[in-house]
Amino acid sequence: MTSSARQFHAQAIPTMIMVFLVPLFSGLGIWQLDRAEQKRNLSASQETRRKMPALSLNNGVPEADDLAFRQVSAEGEYLVDKTVLIENRKHLGKTGFHVITPLRLNGSDQVVLVNRGWIPLSQYDGIESLALQNNNVEVRGTIHRPQAPAIELGKPDKGVKAIPQWPYLTLENYSAWSGLQVLPITILQSPDDPHGFVRRWPQSSISDGMHIGYAIQWFAFALITLIIWWRLSLSRPKDKEVQA
Repeated sequence: MTSSARQFHAQAIPTMIMVFLVPLFSGLGIWQLDRAEQKRNLSASQETRRKMPALSLNNGVPEADDLAFRQVSAEGEYLVDKTVLIENRKHLGKTGFHVITPLRLNGSDQVVLVNRGWIPLSQYDGIESLALQNNNVEVRGTIHRPQAPAIELGKPDKGVKAIPQWPYLTLENYSAWSGLQVLPITILQSPDDPHGFVRRWPQSSISDGMHIGYAIQWFAFALITLIIWWRLSLSRPKDKEVQA
């Protein structure tokens, strides 16, 4: 008679690998689930702040972290001669600039940068084309905190152009160029405000889908490791002839 039943016998090396990999993969899966929960909380906080009443910066400026995603208004004077242009901005397939102008708040020395929107290359005709008949304005919009690119290939040009054209905006670079101490925020001006600039701001969306997908992947790796270890631990005993 031939015996074909497999017997479980854990082998040392596969067991050590399994003991290392399964907790590692499971831990990474749990970490991704935690990241997904953080994203959900951040998205809920962002949506709540968007729905809050607009905050007037002329009544005092809270901490920058408390202003994230808030709708704000500000009255003041545009310092048009301190305008910079952020180049290579696209709208409907056309190339142009974002116009960044500082606003000195009425009744104080505080200055906030306003992204006034997009203009095409063909519309740019020097500083005069960006000025207003009355530089004392009321600006409404959403708080934004500009970030430098992950890899900076070069610093923005701070040369002698009538209006500097920069590849990106950071508050540090702007303060160094202008000599102004600006608030640690910018305003993305509302599309409902006048003065002709194109303002189609992308709506930031925070999704937990990517982290859920990664979590499933890591848990699947842990399960596959266990299955492989189990299969390697099953051995078939040598056939034995048993005589009656």
